Amino acid sequence: MAETNIKNVVKEKYGSAALRVATGGSSCCGAAPAGQRSLDPITSNLYDSSQSAQIPAEAMLASLGCGNPTALANLHLGETVLDLGSGGGIDVLLSAKRVGPTGKAYGLDMTDEMLALANDNKRKSGITNVEFLRGEIERIPLPDNSVDVVISNCVINLSADKDAVLREAFRVLKPGGRFAVSDVVTRGEILAEIRKSVLLWVGCIAGALAESEYRAKLDGAGFEQIDVEPTRIYRVEDAREFLSGQGLDVDALAPQVDGKFLSAFIRAVKPARANGGACCGPTCCN
Repeated sequence: MAETNIKNVVKEKYGSAALRVATGGSSCCGAAPAGQRSLDPITSNLYDSSQSAQIPAEAMLASLGCGNPTALANLHLGETVLDLGSGGGIDVLLSAKRVGPTGKAYGLDMTDEMLALANDNKRKSGITNVEFLRGEIERIPLPDNSVDVVISNCVINLSADKDAVLREAFRVLKPGGRFAVSDVVTRGEILAEIRKSVLLWVGCIAGALAESEYRAKLDGAGFEQIDVEPTRIYRVEDAREFLSGQGLDVDALAPQVDGKFLSAFIRAVKPARANGGACCGPTCCN
């Protein structure tokens, strides 16, 4: 599956999702139509009522995630946060409120329609410590050692070059900075019919890494204190939901993916004494 092909399909799919929200619809990460978003086993019921009340309804409708990284990332006042693949801006706006006016929340997205929607949601929210950037998560347009926390919500699995994403996340984090993302991971062998489908890649499934592979890639990028915490395990009933409409034999495939896909909260830390001469005190350590 060529990287360029995946990127183009992702941009088209997510651009269309943003336009649907802008014209009064909703969007989803899986196969369910926009009007049936509540049935999607991946994207439904991620934010509680207190969080949804803090942001414009359009930001909630544009949510394509598989978790709620803002609820688990333990953000602090004054921190700088970067959301990879920020979409309509829900996690950026929630993060900005958590870090307060002395902090900053960046959102990075490659889709013009999503950026337009996110900036409109920023305007409606009145939150000012937010900036949305156009770019790709494999090439983050921020300086080295510039953010305290990197978050993401079911986006890294869409990248065809996850090693580049994790290296870039490591680069922009300050020494001691935290990586705290929600993503889809797998357990056990996954059928080739699932892996080869571009549509399922965009649906947050086919690009998912195995738990052990995710850990290994984070370790290879330089992270430590790596933890993968399952938040939802998708059963056969869920599999029928996200496999439908993909031109596959759902009855045959659904039982074979039962329990093999799960949403997880993935944590890691950039060492305080990171490679590349990072400072570890009043004077720089060598």
